[in-house]
Amino acid sequence: QVQLVESGGGLVQTGGSLRLSCAASGRTFSNYAMGWFRQAPGKEREFVAGITGGGSSTYYADSVKGRCTISRDNAKKTVYLQMNSLEPDDTGVYYCAARNSGVVTARPTYDDWGQGTQVTVSS
Repeated sequence: QVQLVESGGGLVQTGGSLRLSCAASGRTFSNYAMGWFRQAPGKEREFVAGITGGGSSTYYADSVKGRCTISRDNAKKTVYLQMNSLEPDDTGVYYCAARNSGVVTARPTYDDWGQGTQVTVSS
């Protein structure tokens, strides 16, 4: 099991940037695939980006491709989501998730979740 704590959310204007961080506990962090999801009010939780354990492969939702970059530092047990050119539709609670199978999936079938961090993009 991995404990996850997100940070870095906030209020930003359209076109702005944010960098989200997710700090993990646990000894085998590098074995876990990591994902970022978001949930807007009244909507289902949706996949944003994912990264394999070693960081060699990354995956993005079409809605954020070209604007977001997921990365990880296994020595620091931290995964990041750099978000640029933010739009009001990016508003939501962003969750970090860990999957011990090591395989990234866009489905919310991850084993461990953080508490989320709020991102609000004003128009």
